[in-house]
Amino acid sequence: MTDADSNLDADEIARCRALLEPSARHETIWPALAAATALAVSSLVFATVMILAPPVQTEHVAVSAPE
Repeated sequence: MTDADSNLDADEIARCRALLEPSARHETIWPALAAATALAVSSLVFATVMILAPPVQTEHVAVSAPE
């Protein structure tokens, strides 16, 4: 069976093959890199604040209770 004997349109077959080919889409890494950087900076800031924050002062009830 040759191409001339086919009932399928050659232009439509070429269009279908072009649509089925994977696109040459390039994914960028910048959004993921920006999110990872923001997370790293925020975690470093949080850790620094936790280290530098003064300890919580609590008053014990037993010390201030009348005897």
